[in-house]
Amino acid sequence: MKVKEEKDSIAKSTGLVSSATLLSRVFGLIREQVFAYLFGAGLATDAFVAAFRIPNLLRDLLAEGALSSAFIPVFTEKLTLQGKEEAFRLTNLIINLLLILLCVIIVLGIIFSPAIVNLIAPGFNKVEGKIELTTLLTRIMFPFLALVSLAAICMGTLNSFRRFGAPALAPALFNLGMILAGFFISPFLDPPITGMAIGVILGGIGQLAIQLPFLFRLGYKYKPILNWNDPGVRKILLLLSPAILGLASTQVNIFINTLIASLLPQGSVSYLNYSFRLMHFPLGVFGVAVATVTFPVLAEKAAHKNYGEIISTCSSSMKLIFFFTLPSAIFLAVGSKQIISLLFQHGRFGYMDTIATAQALNFYAIGLFAYASVRVLAPVFYTIGNAKIPVISSTISVGVNIILNLILMHPLSYRGLALATSFSAILNMSILLSLLHKKVGKFDKMDLGRSFLKILIASAMMGMVIQVFLFLFPLDLEFDSLGQKILLVGVMLIISLFSYILFASLLGIKEVNRILGIFKYKG
Repeated sequence: MKVKEEKDSIAKSTGLVSSATLLSRVFGLIREQVFAYLFGAGLATDAFVAAFRIPNLLRDLLAEGALSSAFIPVFTEKLTLQGKEEAFRLTNLIINLLLILLCVIIVLGIIFSPAIVNLIAPGFNKVEGKIELTTLLTRIMFPFLALVSLAAICMGTLNSFRRFGAPALAPALFNLGMILAGFFISPFLDPPITGMAIGVILGGIGQLAIQLPFLFRLGYKYKPILNWNDPGVRKILLLLSPAILGLASTQVNIFINTLIASLLPQGSVSYLNYSFRLMHFPLGVFGVAVATVTFPVLAEKAAHKNYGEIISTCSSSMKLIFFFTLPSAIFLAVGSKQIISLLFQHGRFGYMDTIATAQALNFYAIGLFAYASVRVLAPVFYTIGNAKIPVISSTISVGVNIILNLILMHPLSYRGLALATSFSAILNMSILLSLLHKKVGKFDKMDLGRSFLKILIASAMMGMVIQVFLFLFPLDLEFDSLGQKILLVGVMLIISLFSYILFASLLGIKEVNRILGIFKYKG
């Protein structure tokens, strides 16, 4: 496939994944609305967020992030060079190995949950019953790790065959499980928040189940085989440890934020969680979608040792990420209060919670483009078997995040934690980008920089248009109706979309035509 055709294919596949991910993120927002309505931003939500942070961190380190990064290149190499039968054999070997290891981790996690919770949220001891509730929720949710890990293997296998739809839809089932649990399980339990923990397990089952029919359709058959000495298994295990460190920075930083936020006033953990989840909407719909589609392409090129096309594909994907995430960040920052008021300001989530969450979102939005960029950059090094750079970069960024957290936590409270996370993400991206050409091939950083600047200018101009609109049509977020808020945010979204496309076209940003190609594909 020619380079231009490959870029167009990535753009079109990104459209498919973005559409599926958009549905998942909509369900995710509904899930957070259910949380806000039923539990507000107090003790129960703080406890759930801290408890879920533990299996969620392990999920990102062992499952969706690192495992996929280690598995896809080896699976793709098997599929490309040895055929489908050997590739599926590798899938079975990894699944069976995972089941053994994860059962041990889950049992140990349940046993030692009290110690783990005291380690990650020491400040919860100041509130009666908070540490005990967090421990209970942690124990309920630990089995989620096994479900999401198996789902990640299914996703990696399907993506290697360029099947992106079902894996992208899978998180929608996870969110749906939690939404249904909030209404149909939580009311019958004491405390009600335990129903949401059960919803995590139900959602994990759905996330795995939706992918299985598509996997079987490709010819996969499960076999109870185990071989620790298989070359493919050994190669994945060798890649897994550095992949955990290399891709862990964002989640580790969020994990550290939770620990430090537990020492701050009650509600801080919830404000950070609601804002980061909202930022995850464009991160998933655009950033993760581009990374998901790009990774199998990079792995295939690496199997053929075609490093020139790896660089070209990576650069093209980075421009797509900038094109989507920079305007998204500006939109979230400028309209943060209006968006959060519309989505979350119901039930026990009040106006002051909206203001506090908006402040955290403003600081998180600064690093949105960097979070997404790392998703593309880090796996490039794993596809060529060079894991040192992502590991070093991740370690440095985590260290800087901890230092900045300690510096900023007192003058800025929880807002400083969000700002520190953004700075560390930008640092991580900068290190990976600056060293890419040295380890992979010549990389035109000037061309990428020009694209970034043009997109940033177009996004800033879009932000100014939104500011003028909000000045001309102000809204009382504390007292105005839900219908008025829906109308305001809807018009704001339409204005931002058309103004951004206009400014991007005037500045000659090439990605505009590629995006039009996506819509043509979708039609």
